[in-house]
Amino acid sequence: MKKLLLLLMLIYSGVAFGQDKYKTTQQFSVGGKIKNPSVITMDSLMHYAISPVGDINVTDHTGAFKHKDEQLKGILLKDILSHTLLDAASPKLYSAFYYTCVGSDGYKVVYSWNELFNTEVGNHVYIIMEKNGVKADQLPESIQMTSMMDMKTGRRYLHNLDKIVISEAN
Repeated sequence: MKKLLLLLMLIYSGVAFGQDKYKTTQQFSVGGKIKNPSVITMDSLMHYAISPVGDINVTDHTGAFKHKDEQLKGILLKDILSHTLLDAASPKLYSAFYYTCVGSDGYKVVYSWNELFNTEVGNHVYIIMEKNGVKADQLPESIQMTSMMDMKTGRRYLHNLDKIVISEAN
């Protein structure tokens, strides 16, 4: 009986810890070296243009196929960040700025200012608003983002975006 009770406790504790795998997010903050920190909510995201993005094969760091996400719709990250005023004395200094996007589990993805606003990559980095026919607020991974141009797509496929911290390289 004690062994059965111990086994049940172990199973229950594993389930309880497994539930913390995803802390869904319904908003994310934008802060750091900027003049106007903000919070972006699901409601405020609805004011941006949502575009069909297509399908993506998600791969790991070796390029091995993990899964396919279909019928993506999203908002360009640079459209959301375009309202953020960097705390810089001159636009010449923008090249030193970078954006650390952080998931609720601590996973981090980094983009430079030039990458988002001065290369074709910036035209393909999306906050995902719909995936596989399911709206973002109904997904277990809630606010997600991806770079559609990456060769190894899983490296910058972020789940549960919690915050974006803007920093300046020294």
